Amino acid sequence: MRADIQVGAQFPDYELTDHTGKRRKLSELQGDAPMILVLSRGHYCPKDHQQLHKLVDFYPELNVAYTNLVTISTDNLLQTNEFRDQLGAQWPFLSDAGRKVQKDLDIAEYTDPHNDPMIPHTLVLEPGLKIFRIYNGYWYWGRPSVEDLRHDLRELFQKIRPDWDISDSELRAAWERGERERFYPYKKSRPERIAS
Repeated sequence: MRADIQVGAQFPDYELTDHTGKRRKLSELQGDAPMILVLSRGHYCPKDHQQLHKLVDFYPELNVAYTNLVTISTDNLLQTNEFRDQLGAQWPFLSDAGRKVQKDLDIAEYTDPHNDPMIPHTLVLEPGLKIFRIYNGYWYWGRPSVEDLRHDLRELFQKIRPDWDISDSELRAAWERGERERFYPYKKSRPERIAS
């Protein structure tokens, strides 16, 4: 992995084609929420299947917890669609058949010249594509379990959400004064959700 890709740095805002054929930027897919980004070998890898099956089961929790999930692989668009469908995944899969991400991040898996995949990584990203945690998944046990991700997300949300402890008396006073900017999802960036 490139030396500047480390905790606290901003992850590159790659633009790739999603499983529907639409060009998507990571920042667009992330919005203002934390995001788990899985850099995957692709459809042929049983380790990727196992990891992503666990995420399929975890996805409903991520969905209700304001956390996005994206997978990028070196599969072509057809393989990307088939892989996503086979898993029953409900989140965006991005195709990097041109290996833009693999080359830019310097994560070519040189031990597999036949498939030319990227070394699998899982990243937990704060809003703004800021790197919170990086897992190197070349070996399966280097990949985060659902429990690892749950702990990461708990720590991350405590850091980024001022309303984490809603019982705080100052928060209650701010709410009663009509100050919503510290409350998610009521802050100004989401006017459609502001309660009256």
